[in-house]
Amino acid sequence: MKIISWNVNGLRSVLKKGFLDFIKKHKPDVVCLQETKAPPEGIAVELPGYQQSWNHAQKAGYAGTAIFIKVKSIKVTNGMGIAQHDTEGRLITLEFDKFFLVNVYVPNSKRDLSRLPYRTKEWDVDFLKYLKNLEKKKSVVFCGDLNVAHKEIDLTYPQANSKNHGFTPEERAGFDNIVKAGFIDTFREFEKGGGHYTWWSQMGNCRKRNIGWRIDYFCISPALRPRLKESFILKDVFGSDHCPVGIVVQEK
Repeated sequence: MKIISWNVNGLRSVLKKGFLDFIKKHKPDVVCLQETKAPPEGIAVELPGYQQSWNHAQKAGYAGTAIFIKVKSIKVTNGMGIAQHDTEGRLITLEFDKFFLVNVYVPNSKRDLSRLPYRTKEWDVDFLKYLKNLEKKKSVVFCGDLNVAHKEIDLTYPQANSKNHGFTPEERAGFDNIVKAGFIDTFREFEKGGGHYTWWSQMGNCRKRNIGWRIDYFCISPALRPRLKESFILKDVFGSDHCPVGIVVQEK
């Protein structure tokens, strides 16, 4: 099973930049999207053979997630079941026979860090509890834009960004807690080196110069590690300020 995740920074926009051709080329079994910025009735995505699940924000043109799948799932759930977290369309969970798949768009702490307390003391805590509760039933795969670079190796200029949103000690500690809880950062199972990023500022020609951050992830329960065959970053796919990331897992 090939699963791809992509923060598209507006699905309407990326549809004009080759999104459908991207899907036809890579043929994923599951596509998890973040920052769709649109409800399903407001946009037509012509992907024959894929079932579509959407979770859009109450606020127009903001956040939102979607999943397109070729394989059958048992159940689809939107949100965590916690009202304060579930108005922005940030979470979709699919249940399969062997595992849960969670597509998540984690809240940004904002440049002025005004949302840092909510992000780290409320969202991060409740999200990890949600994952661990799922894991009591079966293994978990979660993917998406986590809005944090975990280690210094995950961004070009760590020292210059040590107090900036996306690399604060509090946000990095939130990812530490995910790892301490047993979840595996799949990309680092295959690649230990630096220079691998998933987001680039649209200023200063950063993408061409590869001045970026790795903030998009696939993480898995330890029980799924033997089934993990590949974890990749599609850095040459354009259309958003993020690029797609993905994994290949053995189904049986």
